[in-house]
Amino acid sequence: MANSLIIVESPAKVKTIKKFLGKNYTVDATMGHLIDMPKSSLGVDVEHDYEPKYITIRGKGELLAQLKKEAKKADHIYLATDPDREGEAISWHLKNELDKDEGNRDKISRISFNEITKNAVKNALKNPRDIDMNLVDAQQARRVIDRLVGYTISPLLWKKIRKGLSAGRVQSVALRMICDREKEIAAFVPEEYWTLDAELEAGRKKVIASFYGKDKKQALPDEKTVDAVIRSVGKGPFTVSDIKTGERKKKAPLPFTTSTMQQEAAKSLGFPTSKTMKIAQGLYEDGRITYLRTDSTRIAEEADTAARQYIGEKFGDRYVAESVTKGKQGEVRIQDAHEAIRPTDLSFTPELAKGKLDRDQYRLYQLVYKRFLASRMQPAVYAIETVKVSAGDYTFTLSGSRLTFDGFLSVYMSEEDKEDKNVLLPEMKKGDTLALSKFDKAQHFTQPPAHYTEASLVKALEEDGIGRPSTYAPTITTLLARRYITKEKKNLFVTELGQAVDDMMQKNFPTIIDTAFTANMESLLDSVADGETRWKTIIENFYPDLQESVEKAQKEVEKVTIRDEETDVVCEKCGRNMVIKYGPHGKFLACPGFPECRNTKPYIEYAGFLCPDCGAEILKRRSKKGRIFYSCSRYPECTYITWNKPKDAKIGEKKDGDIYAGPTATASVAEPENAG
Repeated sequence: MANSLIIVESPAKVKTIKKFLGKNYTVDATMGHLIDMPKSSLGVDVEHDYEPKYITIRGKGELLAQLKKEAKKADHIYLATDPDREGEAISWHLKNELDKDEGNRDKISRISFNEITKNAVKNALKNPRDIDMNLVDAQQARRVIDRLVGYTISPLLWKKIRKGLSAGRVQSVALRMICDREKEIAAFVPEEYWTLDAELEAGRKKVIASFYGKDKKQALPDEKTVDAVIRSVGKGPFTVSDIKTGERKKKAPLPFTTSTMQQEAAKSLGFPTSKTMKIAQGLYEDGRITYLRTDSTRIAEEADTAARQYIGEKFGDRYVAESVTKGKQGEVRIQDAHEAIRPTDLSFTPELAKGKLDRDQYRLYQLVYKRFLASRMQPAVYAIETVKVSAGDYTFTLSGSRLTFDGFLSVYMSEEDKEDKNVLLPEMKKGDTLALSKFDKAQHFTQPPAHYTEASLVKALEEDGIGRPSTYAPTITTLLARRYITKEKKNLFVTELGQAVDDMMQKNFPTIIDTAFTANMESLLDSVADGETRWKTIIENFYPDLQESVEKAQKEVEKVTIRDEETDVVCEKCGRNMVIKYGPHGKFLACPGFPECRNTKPYIEYAGFLCPDCGAEILKRRSKKGRIFYSCSRYPECTYITWNKPKDAKIGEKKDGDIYAGPTATASVAEPENAG
């Protein structure tokens, strides 16, 4: 019997795939990329047709040698890396390495699968193919452009602003979007407006009717206008002048793409985009969900049929959708090579999953499972009633709604769906007179645009065609790691450093951070993947202008000074106020007198609430893996410690965010058990 070698990317996949195959198959992992451009140099020969230079990644030599050894013993080699451009490039690099042994050349095939299930893997083995060089070239084009941008602009930022900074093709555009939003918020001038409600008695029930106007919707700009309406209307009479009834259908949601999964996980589970992707990667590698990097809402016919059958058996035929809601093809390019994200096996219900997955895996899996089922179900139906009430020259309106058929809502409710509640009106008929209980007038002011959250930034990036499913999470992670932005609660704020970087980019590299240019670049990369454009043509048209801009900026840009954030914590060695610095593990306090004074302290914040055990202030700390936890400031006398802020905690004297520099600041605190 022939012996076959299957090479995947991660050890978790190795474990899952081995369950499906017999002893004649050996499964090994590359642990990601094996070959890449060197970190120590540009790695692109700009003088000779922009040829990239590839080397074995440091530390991967032994692994590559082991794979070559396994390949030599195999009768056939299947390259089964991820079904995307990066995966195709990994397979291409690996094939080039294995081809150095002539004995391997005729026994290498590429296989791919969208889900790690027994059927998917076996079907892939029956349908091997060659490396798709169009996908490889699209990956090379993206990699080379990103390298040219990063390795030519980043040194300029180091020189003119601060060491350790970076620029990036997608990263810099995302930063610009956040900065532009901050400017919109800062420039916003609130405008006053008023609302007027009439509390009316309809039989024994009270209803709230909102001011509408005369012939059309009328604004109430100030209190003077409101008072004039109240005087004109007086005590009525308030007469029901029109009643309209109707039906409103709420369409079932589309199954998840990468972007919509990240957005919904952020809203309903509070997951950062990076956490969502990490958990989804694990679920994919364990064979629980389909491939997680996709912008397609397409579902395989077999999975669609299985879902409809399951819904019919569990909920009844009237819940099964007659047709499926279609996505907006064309607003965003649909990379239809992959399906939407869905569970691989509907019999693995959330109820079963709860006992086999950890808490966060279960929560995300449940979201994916229910969203997929909902996408194959009938719309929810609401009975709508709109009532117009005449009072003198003016009209007031009230509306009610009642869910008459729950449809997909029986399975899945997004955060927006949860706000759509029943509002039942008492029985009324045209000509009825309603008694006035009172008027309620209220002053309001228009609100500025909301700060971006991770979810809304991902949505904006997708809508503008910036980046791809694989880039959203790492882009936000990089912006946070570079301290260009900070996250407070869920909102993203630009820092002084981020503003300085964006200012320099806008003045010197306006094309790089132009959203239309970046979106067009994504389209060009797609055209390379489709075999329509030669990949080096894109580089040839891009690099000369970039080089010219960098050379000009080197001469003209003045050095920018970013001062460290000063705190109220006094250095006990020299008396200066300590400043906040950033290291590999986050913030710490340092004396600004360096190098004369080298004093440093841990950066620990008050959490803003009191210890439930002893009543002392609680501190906000960070685990070795970066996760926030809370402990008592009286440690080790009091050993209270928790991952989560107690919901009924009493408010402390110190505000959340104040820096703690007491005697326990240097004490070693054990982390809670099961540190993430």
